[in-house]
Amino acid sequence: ELKELIVTVLIFLPIWFVFSMVVYELRSIPSESMVPNLQVGDRVAVSKFTYGYSRYSIPLGLGKMLPEGDGRFLGGMPQRADVVVFRHPHVDKVMIKRLIGLPGDTVQVVDNKIILNGQPMAQDPQRRVRYREAREGRLFTADELIETTPEGRSYPIHILQLRNYSTTPVFKVPEGHYLFMGDNRDNSTDGRALSGHCPQNEQGVIDQAGCEPNPYGQEPSIGFVPYENLIGRADTVLFTLNFCDRYESGCPKGRVWKSLSD
Repeated sequence: ELKELIVTVLIFLPIWFVFSMVVYELRSIPSESMVPNLQVGDRVAVSKFTYGYSRYSIPLGLGKMLPEGDGRFLGGMPQRADVVVFRHPHVDKVMIKRLIGLPGDTVQVVDNKIILNGQPMAQDPQRRVRYREAREGRLFTADELIETTPEGRSYPIHILQLRNYSTTPVFKVPEGHYLFMGDNRDNSTDGRALSGHCPQNEQGVIDQAGCEPNPYGQEPSIGFVPYENLIGRADTVLFTLNFCDRYESGCPKGRVWKSLSD
């Protein structure tokens, strides 16, 4: 029986490795930065073929040991509002955020409203919810809004009124880079935080990438994310280990086989 188990494992592991590198990879959600769309404990299927392949496509983080390169193999272009899994440019970790700024875009946040290329993105208030944070059990009250991109893609976001990164300088996304934000806007250290960015230019605009991050005594933010660092698009919440007892209004709907790419 032990021999059969070893043979089964030796056959299964290469199949799993190739499937995870080329087709889909399973990722768990460790934080609340993408609430309400992703909850702590959700298991998400990440499409690897949507954006093509780079060294970061290799599972288990093994690709980081390969030499740095430019571009991707069979590369596909991400679309605004995609939920994207990517390698942090400054820290050895994998992130998941929503794509807001494409190359050449100007992005600014003013009172939690995104100003994209000079025009505010639509936000439609929906309801107010209360829940306890997974890590420390703090009770939060969040305003839930539906945000809609100029392309017509809509998704819910949460505003906690903590005013973290609620107003920012203007970002101009460099070529070959992207700007990401979390859907839980006051509980996400993302492309709005300055610690992973280059300094502002004379006009007060942040338009460069590749500078040494200034962590201000803490972990640097993601800044602008290079195209090479994209791992894949989060397509579906397959299932969840979040039993939602932290929500006063009950479990958020659609925690099994929930599409993230509508």
